[in-house]
Amino acid sequence: MTGTPTEHRSKFHRRDVLRVGGLMGMGLSLSDLLNHRASAASGQTFGKAKQVIMMFLHGGHPQQETFDPKPNGPVDVRGPYGAISTSVPGTQFCELLPALAKQADKLAIVRSMTHDNTNHVQACLPAQTGHKHGPNGKSGDFPPSETDFPPFGAVLDHLQGSQNSLPAWVRIGPLMRRGNGTTLHGQTPGFLGGGHSSFVVDQSLRKADVEIEALQNPGGLDGLRLTDRANLRKQFNSFTSDLEKQGEAQRLAPYFERAVSLLASQRTKAAFDLSKEPQVVREAYGKTEFGQRCLLARRLAEAGVPMVNISYCHTPSGSWDTHSENAKKMKESLGPTLDESAAALIHDLDQRGMLEDTLVVINAEFGRTPIINKNRGRDHWPYVYSLALAGAGVQGGAVFGKSDKSAAYPLEHPRDPADMAATIYHLLGVDPETRLYDGSQRPHSLVIGSPIHELLA
Repeated sequence: MTGTPTEHRSKFHRRDVLRVGGLMGMGLSLSDLLNHRASAASGQTFGKAKQVIMMFLHGGHPQQETFDPKPNGPVDVRGPYGAISTSVPGTQFCELLPALAKQADKLAIVRSMTHDNTNHVQACLPAQTGHKHGPNGKSGDFPPSETDFPPFGAVLDHLQGSQNSLPAWVRIGPLMRRGNGTTLHGQTPGFLGGGHSSFVVDQSLRKADVEIEALQNPGGLDGLRLTDRANLRKQFNSFTSDLEKQGEAQRLAPYFERAVSLLASQRTKAAFDLSKEPQVVREAYGKTEFGQRCLLARRLAEAGVPMVNISYCHTPSGSWDTHSENAKKMKESLGPTLDESAAALIHDLDQRGMLEDTLVVINAEFGRTPIINKNRGRDHWPYVYSLALAGAGVQGGAVFGKSDKSAAYPLEHPRDPADMAATIYHLLGVDPETRLYDGSQRPHSLVIGSPIHELLA
């Protein structure tokens, strides 16, 4: 592959896109310069996933209280909750996940995920990209960089661009941050550039007549003018009149055009119109922000949006970073919310015939300690944790890997985030030999791990 897209060398400032109605990152298609997604042959898993819905449980869910219970483990580490049978004989989940237990025949569970980074901010990068920071990286919390490896959504936007006026990558929920304000890595487009950022829906979704604020027309642009392509250049110039250089305005033009196209598209507005869902469906997903985010994600996948990220970072009683009162928070909020909403999403996709080509991933940066601390919490633990997948070529009912009796270390088949990323890209039909080029025209291998073939149908 020769030649690096000039867009990667230019600076693209987020404030410029914010001028056109809060739209962030309408990436420009570069599929003519990169490998196309391969077509999936009948009966194969390569390319089965046409859409991905990824839930990210920031903070790290406890493997013991979710997908890897240890009812016979040491009393001082197993926690107060027991295990329940699932729809797969011989497989048990924690008793806090009864609805997901009924959907276990559609889920593939990995119980031997492992790495060695206990820092939330840094560990989120490999979890969402398959690539960790270089050996000379900083320590502790530090902000994302324009040189970071890009996450799945940015890569898909780069490879195939938006389809039918819809964004290629949507984030539903707030930008995930640490308590000190540091943005977690793996949410920004890294070296692919700001033009491949996600389209963001960050608002309450629980109202019956909810309207997506990010789709409201920017001031001074009504529907008629938005669809009047002859006026596009004039509108663009008026919005960029204060740019320091005309060259910057010219580079911004393609992204402005995509933003205007999205605003004007009735297809886009229909896909995001959560108020069209019957009340019984909305209630099935749960009367929580996370539940309604899952429902909106289903609508977007149904419309053909390739990548939807759902942030699950804060709840009324805390977050998944349960350094204190882990059992209480899991029982009162975290467990029931995840169980109800994720199970409803998988069931809904299955009933609509969408699970065949929609991949659902329950992801996180790591798990929680086997030892319960003095504050009745569990601390950071990347040495073994569990993730779950469903749909689009995944072998339902599969359980891969095994942890020890305390859910502390892998006992069988350890795999790391690079392997999970390789599995996801395999299901998406992305050529494993794909190279991405950064702003200095240096090539980077997209896939550096090996797919977990035991998860594949």
